[in-house]
Amino acid sequence: MRHPLYFPSWLKPEIIPGLPVRWYGLMYIFAFATAFFVFKKQVKERRFPMTEDNMYSVFLWGIVGLVLGARIFYCLVYDTPGYFVLHPWMIFWPFQDGHFTGLAGMSYHGGVIGGLLGFGLYSLRKKWDLREVTDLFCTAIPLGYSWGRLGNFINGELYGRVTASPIGMVFPHAEKFSARIPQVREIAEQTGIPIPSPDAMLNLPRYPSQLMELIFEGIVCWAILWAIRKYKPFKGFQGGAYVIIYGIFRFFIEYFREPDRHLGYRIQFGEQVPISEIAWLHPIGSLSTGQILCFGMILVGLIWWTCCLAFPNARPVVYVYPEKGEEKKLSQSEKDDAKKNRRKLRKKLK
Repeated sequence: MRHPLYFPSWLKPEIIPGLPVRWYGLMYIFAFATAFFVFKKQVKERRFPMTEDNMYSVFLWGIVGLVLGARIFYCLVYDTPGYFVLHPWMIFWPFQDGHFTGLAGMSYHGGVIGGLLGFGLYSLRKKWDLREVTDLFCTAIPLGYSWGRLGNFINGELYGRVTASPIGMVFPHAEKFSARIPQVREIAEQTGIPIPSPDAMLNLPRYPSQLMELIFEGIVCWAILWAIRKYKPFKGFQGGAYVIIYGIFRFFIEYFREPDRHLGYRIQFGEQVPISEIAWLHPIGSLSTGQILCFGMILVGLIWWTCCLAFPNARPVVYVYPEKGEEKKLSQSEKDDAKKNRRKLRKKLK
């Protein structure tokens, strides 16, 4: 009989037991530091006309916008009972019942919107081309995002649907189900979960969807964007590519995640899934809130591409010097543009 895979018992949310310092909070620091390192490397690589002080400032504006957007969006979209609408002062209050909880509940999609507004406003203030700055940011975000999903895994949260798959993992704080339910007994028998009595409540294996998101929405997405960063056909291409690639990956990974119980599936075509069975059922025609938002991201990415091409000066600025052996890959007009841009940049720096 196959034995189930259990969440590591030695992995705790707290860095030091008894103190309100969690790995998840530390992951935010790692995420911002990683994204800033990738962002800074691109600025230097492309010789973009941005001082180091400007880099810190625009990144700070982006972080503030991200945190505000992520929290506000979560409270507006995922709070269906309307608690935060009636108690708006609780949106940024980090205590509950006298205990420090931090900002429990952040939305990725809201963070993208808030971050874009943050660094976008600073870019307009500095009169930078928003399309170019968006490309720099969107190439840096996925690698930083990976740390956040690792933090979710350490917290044992945002796990996926119940599964009999070999990659299924038993999370200690996941919802338990009665052994009287036929599907529950069937999955327990397939995965080697003991059934002590007919009335027992069983904790079944689930997809480690946090790690799936870490790999595909984070590392793989970043690797694709990093590989094509020097060959983008127009300004803003990287930004559109990021939201489209992320949207596609997240849309399909949502089939492995369990939607929020109070939200269920927002759109259902064909088979209607009862709330009591969403933990192990997700038909192709049923769409969660995350899938609807990801579909919207894909549309926004395509619209962004169209707008970037419609605005003047769509051709990407060649700030970077051609690497050895790459000179022949550039046309004469691109070489001339690179010389002009370097000349302008030297004047600005003087």
